[in-house]
This record gives sequence, structure tokens and C-alpha cells, in this order.
Amino acid sequence: MADRAKHARWKRTVILTCAVLGSGAGVAMAQQQDTAAKDAAPSKDTAAQPAPTDTVAVYDGGLQAGWKDIGWAPRETPKGAPARLRMFNYGGWILYRPKLPGAYGALSFRFTAPESYGEFLDVRLDAPGAATFPHVRISPEFIVKKDREWVEVVVPMEVLNPRSEPFDRLVFRASKEVARDWVLFDKVALVPLSPDIAAARAAGGGRMGRGDGRESKMVIDCTAPSKPISPLIYGIALDGNKETTDTHQWKLGATIRRWGGNPTSRYNWKLGRAWNTGNDWYFRNVQLGFGADDFLESNRKNNVQSALTLPLIGWVAKDTSSVGFPVSEFGPQQAQDDTEPAGGNGVRRDGTPLVPGQPTTTSVQAPPEFIGEWVKSLKAAKRGVNMYILDNEPALWSSTHRDVHPEPLTYDELLKRTIDYGSAVRKADPDAVIAGPAEWGWTNYFWSAADFAPGRPPYTDRRAHGDVPLLPWYLRELRDYEKKTGVRLLDVVDVHFYPQTNVGLGLEGATDPDTNARRIRSTRALWDPTYKDESWIAEPIQLIPRVKQWISENYPGRGLSIGEYNFGAMKHMSGGLAQAEALGRFGQQGLTSAFFWQYPAENSPTFWAFRAYRDFDGRGGRFQDNGLSTTAPEGTSLFASRDSSGKKLTAVLLNFDPEQPAQAQLEFKGCGSLNTVRVMGYSGAPGGFTEQATGKKAEQALSQRLPPYSITVLDLTVK
Repeated sequence: MADRAKHARWKRTVILTCAVLGSGAGVAMAQQQDTAAKDAAPSKDTAAQPAPTDTVAVYDGGLQAGWKDIGWAPRETPKGAPARLRMFNYGGWILYRPKLPGAYGALSFRFTAPESYGEFLDVRLDAPGAATFPHVRISPEFIVKKDREWVEVVVPMEVLNPRSEPFDRLVFRASKEVARDWVLFDKVALVPLSPDIAAARAAGGGRMGRGDGRESKMVIDCTAPSKPISPLIYGIALDGNKETTDTHQWKLGATIRRWGGNPTSRYNWKLGRAWNTGNDWYFRNVQLGFGADDFLESNRKNNVQSALTLPLIGWVAKDTSSVGFPVSEFGPQQAQDDTEPAGGNGVRRDGTPLVPGQPTTTSVQAPPEFIGEWVKSLKAAKRGVNMYILDNEPALWSSTHRDVHPEPLTYDELLKRTIDYGSAVRKADPDAVIAGPAEWGWTNYFWSAADFAPGRPPYTDRRAHGDVPLLPWYLRELRDYEKKTGVRLLDVVDVHFYPQTNVGLGLEGATDPDTNARRIRSTRALWDPTYKDESWIAEPIQLIPRVKQWISENYPGRGLSIGEYNFGAMKHMSGGLAQAEALGRFGQQGLTSAFFWQYPAENSPTFWAFRAYRDFDGRGGRFQDNGLSTTAPEGTSLFASRDSSGKKLTAVLLNFDPEQPAQAQLEFKGCGSLNTVRVMGYSGAPGGFTEQATGKKAEQALSQRLPPYSITVLDLTVK
């Protein structure tokens, strides 16, 4: 399917008959783009349907009398010919007629588009101030007849306009990213619903009556014990360069924000806004536009909790200008920043690493007492730190901060620094939640940096410690320390996770069909013991169950946090689906917290993946606090939750197929009788979630269409 979608350039022409209902509406200002989601529509059962009127032509070789073109896609409307639109970047076309009279049974039109676009076209009605009209994805569900190149499609009026709302415009838009090829439209008309189509609809006959896509049987099991979902799984991290400008991070619904990343290992809290960038930027001390106090205050104002990384490396920036490998001392280097004083990357032009100078070139000592004093001051000022994290990826210090820590970290050094600095934190704040060791990934769950140090036999450090993997050894030693001293130095085990399958990071990452599918599959490394990682790791990672088992065996009672993760391509629907899948699994697997690195681009699919759980309707609609047991077939996912009363249910359904819809057949086992159902859907458009037509509902079942590459939220009540 993917190859055909990628290479075939066939054109198809479609006649669509979309059932609608309309009546007069007042004159309104022309809108240049799609409107945002508005209040939810009540049940279609309350709407009385007026009788349809005669046909009203809208576009037939040109706009008909009284109609205006106010779309935003690049387009041409040559006289006597179909309209031509380029619908890339979610382009759209709006046809508007003030004071549109009458009532109609259907909207009919023709269009032709490249076969590779798949199901891309979204059709709906609109009017100023009206409640949201359902978005109707043009799909095989509505095909009733084919005649050579022409295809007739019917969307029933209760789907497109279930409340019989007045409307004055027709909106056609791309619901996913497409190329720049022309899409042609013609023969657009408002028409009565033909008797034969109405009869077929009433009888449930024809292709339209069957629904569309593969049938996906799903179960929400309310008879099984529910599990509390930690609100801290919806975490993000700061972006040091955009802290004061990217206000959209507060619209995600994030619950906690992390002060972290490589430079925080060298943050000098006494100078307030000074840290060293390490090898991220020429080992340079810099002055931030904000400091940790600003970060904490910003979180407080936006009702977001705080996780704060504490330096354990022993050195912090002494000023805001020094560099670790100054050109004046070390000479020209492989890469260098000519900002005064000029500094390099610490590598000669022939590729040989330079031997660092003294740490005092850039830094001052930061012993445990220095950090304890900081924690004590934060507690006294009631700055509201939810979690203290013991540094950032210490196994990489000999790379990221090799100007002050050139030797690779060992088992013993990691433990000693945890004990020394953790004790200082516990003394300063006995109630502190302490997390660590914040290691970067797969190899450092099992081995120390010293196990891979150049010029040394491999794995010697691990073998010197009973050949026990690093993380279980670390947990066991801290357990024994607590038994001996009565001092608990670790509350939450913190590890980082990045897919090693070359899917990208942040905005980066290929979006060809193979990479997209692999990106989504890579989330299975978080939980699935049957999934063999598609990377150099080449074995099951099952990160969350694995670390939970290590905790159970070596230091019971610790929580688990994923301090950094990211699946790349955040502006592509595959990135959004991977994110939605991860958030669902975090709740299902009982994580204490999780922090996306750093935060999604505004209105990106990854942005809306967060909103699926935190604010899907723009009015605070969210995933509930108690997770329910669910089952869903391959190619889909289902996550469900309910509130403490058991009467409110929220579910997130994912369709990972980029081309084919799925027909979800949901069984609600022991949940009570379905009362109200609201469906919100998202398939990649920048406007986010919009209300969708509700599928066929029974007392304890629901049949709901899941469009290709989509996130669907069910907002339910039961009785």
C-alpha cells in the first residue's frame, strides 16, 4: 500500500453527494481560514429536519450567482472550467453565500486528485457563531456508485449537519499534508437527497450502510481493577533559547516542567544566570536570559509543577564569558566559535582530542555543601520544587563536559556522588523527592562509561562489581545504604529514552512511509517484551517493565520516571501518533513522571497529541485519573480512563494506518449503559481537534469510524 501511494500518479474523479441540511443565515465577514472548534453539538435525535428545496448550483464551470470564493489555498478558477487548487499545507476552499436560503438534502460535487493523496479531503459546513459542524472525511464509506472515472458518494445529513443548523458556507480542505499537485473541483451544488439514496440509507443497504475500513474489535473493561494515572506523566522541558517567547508551551496542558539538559550540570545558582554549554557549544560559559528562579516562578504562574536538575559534577560556571579550550591558549581547532574570547571544540584540526587545561579555566568548585545550600534556600523561599534530579546523563560527562571531567565515570564514582550530594539534599529538605541517575540510554542501564573507555579492556568496571548491570547494582547499593543509615537518597529512578532506529529528534527525522511506520513501532520498546528493537540494540528493550523489575528486586518502593524522550518529526502525523501512543502507555504502565524533550511546536501533531489527553476541546476536556483495562487489535491502540464516580469515561483511540480507516467496534464491559457520547477527532490539520459525527451507539457498545492516521477522543458518560 505504501509503495503504491508513493509512486502511483493516477488521477481519480469523484462525484460526491454529501447529505447536508441548511437554511438562511445572516451576512458575515468573509473568513480567510478555517474556524476553530466551538461548543459541542447535542444529539442528532433532537434535530427536526425541514423538507429539502430544489437544487442550488454553487460552482459549475465558475461561481454561480450570489456565491463568493473566500478560500486560502492557491487556486485558479478559469471561466468555463473546473476550479484548480493546490492543497498543500492543509490548503482549503470556502464557498460563501450571504443569507443562503432554503433547506437541502445533500451537497454534490466532483473532484479529482492524485491517487497518492489517499483519503485527504475534509468537507464541512460553517457559519459565524455556529456550533462546530462535523468534519466529514471523504472515504469509501460514502461511495454508492462508480461509473468509469466517476464515483458517487453520499454522506447522510445527520452526519454533516446533525442539528439542522443554519449555514452560509461550504468548506473543503486537506485534512493531512499533501503535495502541490492540482486538485480539481466542479459541479458543486446543494440538492435534495434522492429517494433511492434515502431508501438505501434507511435500509442500511449498500456500501454506505456497512461502514468502511477494517473492522477493529476493541474492549474497555470496567470489571478489572482500575489503576491511578500519575498527572506528572504529561511533562515537558524548558528550551533555554525560547523561554520568554514560546508561550504556546503553556497551552499544552503540561503538568510539570523540567529544568535539565547538558548545561544544567554546570549551573551556578549563586550567579543566577550562568552555566557552561559543554560540548553543545564550544565549552563556553554564557549568561542566560533567565535563571532557575525565573523558571520556577514561570511554572508557578502557569500552574505547572517543577523538576529541578542539580549539578553533581563538582564544578559550575565561574562567570558568563570564559571558554574551556580558548584559541589563545590551545591554538586553532577543528571547529571554533570566534566570539570573544574565541573558543574551540577541544579537537585539533587533525582530529586529535586536546588534553584539557585546569577546570578553573571556566569553573569553580561546587561540593555537596554548595548544592545543599541551594536546596535549603529554595525550601525556605517555598519555591515549590516537586522533584530534584541528580544531574544529567553523568555517563556522558567525559564527553559533554570533558574540560572539567575528562575521565569516564565509574560505578563507584556514580554511587559516591549520589550518596554525597543526595545526603546534602536530604539534609536541606527532608521531604524532597530525589530522582536519579538520569542516564542517557540503553548502554548505561547496564555498563558504566569506564566499561567503554578507549585504551581499556571492555567491561572491566562491571566485572569488578560482580558482573551486575549498573542500574541494578546502583539500586542495591542505595538500598543497603538506607538500611545501614536510615537515610533514603533515592525516591524515583530516572532514565532517558530515545529510539535508536534513526527516526530523528524534535523537528528532525525523515517522513518517508518506512520511517514513519518505524517511528510509531519504536514506542513498543517502552513496554512490549515481544518487540525486538529495530536498531543496533536488536533485542527487546521493554524499558518500563525491565526497570520496574530491577526496582522490585533491588530497591522496592521507588517510582520510575523517563526524564527525557522524543520520537522526532513532531510536525508530522507519525510523530504525533507516536507521542499519543507514548502518553497512553505511560499511564497504562504506571509511570511516576515523564518529560518530553523539550516541548512540541505550536499546533503540530505532537502538540495535539498532548492535547488529546489534557485539553482536547479547548475547554478543559481531559483524560481521567483512573486507567482502565483495554484491548485493541494490531494497527490501532485504545486507552481508556474514568473519574472517581465511575460515570465519566474518556478514551483515546489511535489508527496508525496512513491510508486505510478502521471501524472500531467498542464493547464497554461492566461500565454501565452509554448515556452521552461526544467524538473529537484529529488527523493533522493545524486547527486541532474538531467534533466528529458519532457512530452507531448501543447500550454497551459503540461503532466508531477512525480515519487514517488519526487520534480520536471519546468523551462519554454512563448510567
